[in-house]
Amino acid sequence: MRIVALSDIHGNLPALNAVLADVARRGADLIVNCGDILSGPLWPAETAERLMALDLPTIAGNHERQLLRCASGSGGASDVYGFQQTSAAQRAWLGGLPSTLALDGGVFVCHGRPDNDHEYLLETVEPAGSRAASAAEVAQRLAGTAGQGAGLLLCGHSHLPRVLQLPEAPHTLCVNPGSVGLPAFDDDHIAFHVHQTGSPHARYALCESDASGRWSVAQIAVAYDWPAAAAQAARNGAADWARWLATGLA
Repeated sequence: MRIVALSDIHGNLPALNAVLADVARRGADLIVNCGDILSGPLWPAETAERLMALDLPTIAGNHERQLLRCASGSGGASDVYGFQQTSAAQRAWLGGLPSTLALDGGVFVCHGRPDNDHEYLLETVEPAGSRAASAAEVAQRLAGTAGQGAGLLLCGHSHLPRVLQLPEAPHTLCVNPGSVGLPAFDDDHIAFHVHQTGSPHARYALCESDASGRWSVAQIAVAYDWPAAAAQAARNGAADWARWLATGLA
């Protein structure tokens, strides 16, 4: 079984197209979308059109909620832009997405944590910034949730590629594929922190199980026309996004 995990596309259509072309070249049985799909100063409507036609197993991230809340009030700039540029049908599609998915073969999909899409699973934010979470911290976060006991758990939200094997049975393998569409950002949730991958590539993960059910993971970085994405962000008044997209640095 070969499963591709995509996450945090953020309306970056050129990055998505490059990733899908790379997946087609490598081959996969299933492509899963882990959320945060359209919000951002890029191509939200065009990205929605592309993904709706593909009909991939897809969950909602925190930015799906935030974008849809713009119908009744203000929101962050990336969510407001996504709301303004998308159609009612595209927003209805977002509104119908589940928050988690349980797939055949013991695979569980969430955006952040299984019970909270706005909190990182594989990172811990402290006053000094963000660090990689320990296996004990991750196990505690999964305890009592629908994700506990999964053989393979796919998540996103942090935009940081990571693979973590929990040491206790059932030895859940946690995989964050990184971000298709935004390789760096800063945030002040809990405390100010930056997440950055150090290059502008679009990222995804290819997970493959063997005959014994053990998973191998390839974290893949795909080149695409990131100057065009950075230019689109700059045209839409998002200088910070333009810098993040062009460099992968926050």
